[in-house]
Amino acid sequence: MPAFINWLNALIAFLRTASVTLIVIAALLMAAVWATRTRRVSPFSAIGRWSRRWIDPLLAPLDRRLARSGVAAANVPWWALLAVLVGSAATIFFVSFVRDATVGIYLGLNGGPRGLFVLAVRSTFGVLQLALLVRVVTSWIGGAYSTIGRLAFRMTEWFVGPLRRALPAFGPVDIAPMVAWLGLIVLERILTAFV
Repeated sequence: MPAFINWLNALIAFLRTASVTLIVIAALLMAAVWATRTRRVSPFSAIGRWSRRWIDPLLAPLDRRLARSGVAAANVPWWALLAVLVGSAATIFFVSFVRDATVGIYLGLNGGPRGLFVLAVRSTFGVLQLALLVRVVTSWIGGAYSTIGRLAFRMTEWFVGPLRRALPAFGPVDIAPMVAWLGLIVLERILTAFV
């Protein structure tokens, strides 16, 4: 099991480096597409022709989906960049979740009653954090009423709802999930520190 944990640590380090590289490349490409679509760069220039030939076909499914939602074609590259950011973060989060679960299981099985308690607490809070992440992502992409979106909502509404009512409004930005995420982290550390 320690060899698998070390492999997961190496994978996380690789994913972080690859994600930063991917995000930088995607930002440059999406900036070129945006500049072409908003006519800041001539569509007949080398950059314009290149972006229309190679990048626009990749963005076509996203263009169609977002056009139905009323998003202007000029803003689609930034939505694509957001998708790359969220996808990279979700991948790193998932692999970190697997690593933490593996470490927790290893320590729980080898740590006696205290280890089992810590395993139970970390597993519970890990599932709640995952449900919170799914809730936020599905609300962004319009999947809040899907089966997984409803499940994530039911798992998290008992602590996000009261936070939303207690926190001041920040316009269209809902900060309750962020506060709930931080609260889960603090509460988990408090529970595992005193055992």
